[in-house]
Amino acid sequence: MEQEAATILTVPGWNGSGPEHWQSIWESQHPEYRRIEFANWQNTHRPDWVRALDLALATVPGEAVLVAHSLGCLAVVWWAALNARRSSRVRGAMLVAPPSLTTSPCLLPALASFMPVPVNPLPFPSLVVASENDPFASFEEAAGMASAWGSELDCAGRAGHVNTASGHGVWPEGQQYLQRFVARLCAAQALDA
Repeated sequence: MEQEAATILTVPGWNGSGPEHWQSIWESQHPEYRRIEFANWQNTHRPDWVRALDLALATVPGEAVLVAHSLGCLAVVWWAALNARRSSRVRGAMLVAPPSLTTSPCLLPALASFMPVPVNPLPFPSLVVASENDPFASFEEAAGMASAWGSELDCAGRAGHVNTASGHGVWPEGQQYLQRFVARLCAAQALDA
């Protein structure tokens, strides 16, 4: 029996992903990718983000692979903590540059509704891609989050916050991370069938 392809659903971070951001570029290169809809990406009220992700997942036919960046990673983790019973809609999640809300000097108090960040294992396979010089989380902090969430961990090298400001437009290495991750998810699903 042939496996149905999962929908790639992007989950941008705070302020959304502008046109030069790798998420936006990937979406333009892959019209089958979808982005969660959110009226105001500067809104930092966690329940609104979790609700937007829940609504997006409800419209996806079949399963989704989430590709989140920055605060979007924490929205995914919160969604999973609050909706574990519906987590079968998610085949897996690639979480790029999750921020540390407790130690980063660059983060604003407005993000407090995302705290405390859940530290439960995610109910689906996940991959954290972290940078060695991210201003919003040290590699050690990202590794700690990956461990708490039961995620695989990949090091993106000295990649800053893996965003436009750090020179990550197209980010072909990110597509390679995603392709390898999806291949592992498909192989695991085939073994379970």
